[in-house]
Order: sequence, then C-alpha cells, then structure tokens
Amino acid sequence: MSGAEEGRETSSGIEVEASDLSLSLTGDDGGPNRTSTESRGTDTESSGEDKDSDSMEDTGHYSINDENRVHDHSEEEEEEEEEEEEQPRRHVQRKRANRDQDSSDDERALEDWVSSETSALPRPRWQALPALRERELGSSARFVYEACGARVFVQRFRLQHGLEAHTGCVNTLHFNQRGTWLASGSDDLKVVVWDWVRRQPVLDFESGHKSNVFQAKFLPNSGDSTLAMCARDGQVRVAELSATQCCKNTKRVAQHKGASHKLALEPDSPCTFLSAGEDAVVFTIDLRQDRPASKLVVTKEKEKKVGLYTIYVNPANTHQFAVGGRDQFVRIYDQRKIDENENNGVLKKFCPHHLSSWPVTMMKTFTSSTPLTVMGPSMLKDIRATEIMPQVRLSF
Repeated sequence: MSGAEEGRETSSGIEVEASDLSLSLTGDDGGPNRTSTESRGTDTESSGEDKDSDSMEDTGHYSINDENRVHDHSEEEEEEEEEEEEQPRRHVQRKRANRDQDSSDDERALEDWVSSETSALPRPRWQALPALRERELGSSARFVYEACGARVFVQRFRLQHGLEAHTGCVNTLHFNQRGTWLASGSDDLKVVVWDWVRRQPVLDFESGHKSNVFQAKFLPNSGDSTLAMCARDGQVRVAELSATQCCKNTKRVAQHKGASHKLALEPDSPCTFLSAGEDAVVFTIDLRQDRPASKLVVTKEKEKKVGLYTIYVNPANTHQFAVGGRDQFVRIYDQRKIDENENNGVLKKFCPHHLSSWPVTMMKTFTSSTPLTVMGPSMLKDIRATEIMPQVRLSF
C-alpha cells in the first residue's frame, strides 16, 4: 500500500508540475479546470501576440528606416555642404581654364597672324644689291633707314644673347649713345649696366626706389656717368656713376603722387629731362639747379585730371613734347606756350576717329597728314588721326 500511495503521489506530483508548467506557459495563475478555456484564450492571445510581435517588428523596421532616413539626410546635407564648398573651387578652376584657353587662343591667333603676314607677303620692295649700288653712286641718302626697316633683315632676327642678373621682371632697357653699354631696370629694385657684347655686367647697384623700376636711361652727352630713373613709388632719381665702374650715389630729384612710368630725354642735353606720372603732372628737371624739379603742366580734360603713362620730346624741336594716358587723346604741348587757363595749355590734340566722343557742335575736326598705325593680332591697318580743338581756337 505504501508503494502504491507513493506512486500516486509521484504521479500527482508530476501532474501538478505539468499543470504548473502549463500555467507558467499560458501566463495564468488559475487552476487546472480552466486550462482548456484558457488554452483557447492563450491561442487567441498568442495569435494576438504574434500580430503584436509582427506589428512591433514592423514598427521596429520602420524605426530603422527612419534612422536610415535621418542618416541619409545628414549625409545629403554633408554632400550639399561639400558641393557648396567645391562650387567656388570649380568656379575658380573654370575661370582659370577659360583664362588659359583665352590666352592660348590669343597666342594661336597671334601665331596665325604672324605666319600669315610672313609667309604670303608680296615680294619685298627693298633689294640689297640695287640699294648698295645706289649708295656707292651717292644717289641713296636714306640707305640706313630703309635697310634697317627692310623685311628681309627683320625676318632674319634671331636670339643673339641672353643676359641674366635680375631676379624680377625687367621693365626697361636703354643703350648708351655709343651702343656699347645697356642699362636694365627691374622689379627687384636693381639697375644693371651691361657690356652686352661680352655678356657681362659692368655695374650692378640698388636704385634707391621702394617699388618697381620702370625706366633707367643714360643722359646724353654725360659720358655715360649719369642715369635717370623713375618707378612705381613716384620717385624720379638720378644715379651718378664713376669711371671705376661703381655707383657713387643716387638722389631723388622729383616726387610724383602716383606711379611715374616714363622719362623723356632731350637729345643733346646732359642736364635736363621730363617725367610724367599717374598724378597727371609733368615735371621738368634741371640737374644744374638746387631744386631740380618744377611742375610744368597738369594734364586735364574738362577739369578732370588725366593720369599719364608716356611722354616723349620732339627731337626736331625740344620745346615740344607729347603725352598719353588714361583717355583716348594724344596731347602736344609747347613749353613756351603753356597756359592752363586757355585750353588747359594744350597746343594740339589728336584722337582716332572711332574713339572720338566729343559733340560735333563743340569741335572742328580735320584729318592730319600723318597716319597712325594700329596693330593687333587680328588686324593691321592704317588710320588717320583727327586733330581736335575747340571751335573758338580755330581761325580760317
């Protein structure tokens, strides 16, 4: 009996454990009588849980998509920022490429123009043998001028020497009167005097300027002992050279309020020359005076100053000089007749027809007998300048 009772207890214990296990699986604390009904409930609940789990899985899937979207959006923003940063670079690169292309196009156009002007030109008018014969007979007074400009010689130009001493751009070159020395000025603020035949520098000195040297010229009849210089800093300086091939000193003789680009020498004067600057002022400089510089004229157009870039003295009449600058006019002055109250001191004024913008009612125009030659990569033609003077100045 005791063994049977023990078997029943163990079996009942197994049943109890099984019922507890079923209850724990179903999540209900009720008794064994509710297992069937609750199993149905558990089936429905399990199906609901499956649906819920599916929905949760779906929502989890959606939440992952949202995270991916946020991540993708941040990546898109980063890409947009990178594109915005790269746009200026691309723009600069595009500009640089266009500039390079334009420069290459210009160079190609220039080469095409040069080749067209040198290959298909008519037969040269100047012939060497007939010209030499005429010179021997004394019937050719312009032999040198015609020979120097002859195409047969110009087309034979080749590089003869390369002179290296400067570390910056070379802005100016000037031979002495005998043609034995060559002066060069550069952005490195130095002036070098060359014995160009031997390809050696005779003299190398600091100009004393604070910015780019634009011109350095030997003064005529000075024994190659005086150099006049001008530069971007507006200074006009004079260098005194010694026979021992050294520079004694440089001194400032004039000061423009803008850059001074050019000097104009008088052909036979070792002491006087002119300078022009972007401040529209022309200085006359006489090295024999204690104060060498005196203001000669201020170039104006209708009370507005015109910055000057070039100046040249008439070799046939050293009282006259021409200037050119920021507008379209070439002005001629006479040092003896400058009156700024009358036509701003201008003796004559010239302008190409296509650049003239004065009203016709305020001027008289007539064609000068001297043509101006305008050359460019795509054109080569002669145009005649127009002299422009106020109507009150003209008398017929």
